[in-house]
Amino acid sequence: MNSNITSNILRFIILILIQVLILNNINFLGYINPYLYILFLLLYPFNANRSLFLFLAFALGLSIDIFEDSGGIHAAACLVAAFVRPNLLRFSFGISYDHQTLRLSSTPIGTRISYVVLMVLIHHTVLFSLEMFSFSHLLIIGKKILFSSIFTVIVVFLTMALFSKKYR
Repeated sequence: MNSNITSNILRFIILILIQVLILNNINFLGYINPYLYILFLLLYPFNANRSLFLFLAFALGLSIDIFEDSGGIHAAACLVAAFVRPNLLRFSFGISYDHQTLRLSSTPIGTRISYVVLMVLIHHTVLFSLEMFSFSHLLIIGKKILFSSIFTVIVVFLTMALFSKKYR
């Protein structure tokens, strides 16, 4: 249990640093930016304390907001994603999640893809909707959600494959 806490603390700090120092400087074509910090929300233990998880999700988003001076949009997006996560897990993994026998690395690739894609889409929809906050920019919001989500999902899966114990 202690190594689980240590790995989550390290993951939290490292993902914030990678996002702030490296990934926030990538802005391809004006609306494609990867948000790898969502990996913390995706990989957080499924059977952990829900209140602590919501607090950590808020702290994660707030940390990004502080470095980006973005007024709380990342905190809101992380909090919404963390709040709907149990429903996404139940939708994607079904009975395995209900019985707490779920290990992300041992699930079929299709269920993993649906979980990651839905989580990223929800996060990005809240993030970019709050960023623009205007119905007159729906096309730009849609482009940002679509392309940033695709890029984020690719980066998330590459990172998971790179650091997975299964491949070592």
